Amino acid sequence: MDQTAPSSDLMSELLLGMRLRGIQYRRIHAASSFGFAFKNKPGCAYFHFLATGTAKLLTEDGGLQIISAGNAVFLPQGSAHQIVSDPTALVQDIEHCDVIPLSETVCALETVSNGTARTIFFSGCMEFDLGGLQGLVPLMPELMMIDATSQRYLELMPILTAMEQEASTGRVGDAGILARLADVVMAVIVRGWVECGCGNSSAFVTALREPRLSRAILALHRQPGRDWTVAELAIESGLSRSVFAKRFQETIGVSPLRYAGELRMRIARTWLSYDRMSIERVADRLGYTSQAAFSRAYKRITGISPGYSRRTPGN
Repeated sequence: MDQTAPSSDLMSELLLGMRLRGIQYRRIHAASSFGFAFKNKPGCAYFHFLATGTAKLLTEDGGLQIISAGNAVFLPQGSAHQIVSDPTALVQDIEHCDVIPLSETVCALETVSNGTARTIFFSGCMEFDLGGLQGLVPLMPELMMIDATSQRYLELMPILTAMEQEASTGRVGDAGILARLADVVMAVIVRGWVECGCGNSSAFVTALREPRLSRAILALHRQPGRDWTVAELAIESGLSRSVFAKRFQETIGVSPLRYAGELRMRIARTWLSYDRMSIERVADRLGYTSQAAFSRAYKRITGISPGYSRRTPGN
């Protein structure tokens, strides 16, 4: 067995826990010269797919990526960026552009007054949640770019084409269909990125590919309500307590027990905000002896009360 391959169980857990919410799409028909600025949106992700033409993506640190037809770009941390025809083009804030509503979640942006658009691309912004593995999002790169026409991503082009068509028609139920298609696209992009070595993002590579660490992370995710000790997690990983604790801290950036506590609260927030579970049931499922103990831990880690999360979806 290839010891450098991603843990299949952990990878499946990551993809199963991934949720996209509050998705908003734009279908953009651009003239020969164009520039659009996308603001920094922590907790959200941006997705762009270029159907025809070419463009350049500029990041805040001055990085430049050339995008060609068939390329898809995923920015998992919602970083600010621009998509332009060239670096000298006039840039508009995408949120201030005049649009044509096509449905509740889809709008069209036309910058072509007459003739045919030189560049057509599909753009989305959404809340990006990896569930119990949300702590790994900061370890992901600012930008992932893939070629949907390549052999590795042959399954993507039909899905992206279907998304483009669905966004263009404004048919009944398009929001639900687009959300499901987007789930698949993001899962394929994240999986392909991991398989390709995570773009040399060593921390994420280690977390997903190192069999010992991945076993401990998977155990935490599968039994979040268990009162884990560092020694028990070290046994899961097959390492000594001291070696495991040091390796976990260096790779993930937090101690194993802090990760376990934050994991419980991320799961709790999902159960409260989106699954509408009662506070008592969430506390019981996560192994707390009382609702009061759970509430104290929840507020200490998240900064808000469980009651507020339950009343306010998304918080």
